[in-house]
Amino acid sequence: MSKPIRVLIAKPGLDGHDVGAKLVCRALMDAGMEVVYTGLRQSPEAIASAALQEGADVVGLSILSGAHIPLCRKVGVELKNRKIEDVLWVVGGNIPRQDHPALSDMGVDGIFPTGSSFDNLIAFIREKVKP
Repeated sequence: MSKPIRVLIAKPGLDGHDVGAKLVCRALMDAGMEVVYTGLRQSPEAIASAALQEGADVVGLSILSGAHIPLCRKVGVELKNRKIEDVLWVVGGNIPRQDHPALSDMGVDGIFPTGSSFDNLIAFIREKVKP
């Protein structure tokens, strides 16, 4: 039997709204994935350290504050500093379409704006992460 996909979900920055992140965690767990939720107000350094310590296959950021560009830039640097380059990186939240290319250029693999289907997220992760 193959090991389940391991997903780290984090809330970077000062955004204190985590209902959506918790719903994503529940949906991923219901789909058979192992999920680690870091909680609110995580620094980019703490997120990258947790991804390394937890052996995450996927790093997911939930950002509703509008600071997705600088936060993702910092998280990307921290992931690279720890040589975490083989994980799937997804971002969800209030992310305008015009910012998608900049996030992709930073290394974000999947962007799921507010209102995206859990089924689409689950299918994306399963397609990209092979046990």
